[in-house]
Amino acid sequence: MKIGLGLPPVADRATLLEWARRADAGPFSTLGLLDRLVYDNPEPLVTLAMLAGATERIRLQTEVLLAPIRETPLLAKQVATLDRLSGGRFTLGLGIGGRDDDYTVSGVDLKTRGQRLDAQMVELRELWKGDSVGPAPLTPGGPEILFGAFAPAALARVAKWGHGLLAAGPPQGWPRSIDAVRESWRQAGRDGEPRIVVQVNAALGTPAATEARANALAYYGEPYGHHVAASMLDQPEQIHAIVADAEKLDADELILYVWASDPEQVTAIASVITA
Repeated sequence: MKIGLGLPPVADRATLLEWARRADAGPFSTLGLLDRLVYDNPEPLVTLAMLAGATERIRLQTEVLLAPIRETPLLAKQVATLDRLSGGRFTLGLGIGGRDDDYTVSGVDLKTRGQRLDAQMVELRELWKGDSVGPAPLTPGGPEILFGAFAPAALARVAKWGHGLLAAGPPQGWPRSIDAVRESWRQAGRDGEPRIVVQVNAALGTPAATEARANALAYYGEPYGHHVAASMLDQPEQIHAIVADAEKLDADELILYVWASDPEQVTAIASVITA
């Protein structure tokens, strides 16, 4: 099973570049970056394009991009460009979010976000052929797509449009989501198996964990932010345990999303997972 890292939600160039360089030189498979509109985080497609130029090996991933708040032709061009500039190392994690403020500012009806994403997937597939909006992606048909999903309708999108699931909810909910995706994959007659990526929040050491909990609470707000803060993994034995849990579920990848900004977290977590 592969292990990736989620980048902290900071808009500091030097910090993000140091994170990326350390991760690229280490045992990690992926660097992920979250997305919101009404929050002080860097825009993920722009940021990952910068990091593509600072790395050679590691994959780059949105976790997850709020596609419904974006205009589809421009999104198609941005994604195709990033796929090319990264040398095919980009994974497009997609979701719909659920915060009123992101949708209010973008002028999109929150209640129609699921239907809008479904329509966008049809249009994206057509646009990535490169006949009208170019360039075409380096990856034929478009980059790998993961859906962040919990609800049945969202989980069904994996088999219909995607390559796999990004399960970022509480670990106790992973088995239900994974089983649902694998079953819908079989019913859809898809070849092979869906990619299964699971994600937890982590920050090693007291100072980093304190910062991480505050950042997560600010990002998620009440009441879910308190749950995220309380469940933050901050001890090596907790990381060892969650790795074992993910392996038991036959997950393909575990993302440790780190909410603390110090790049030393990359080195500390690398030491734990290679011990």
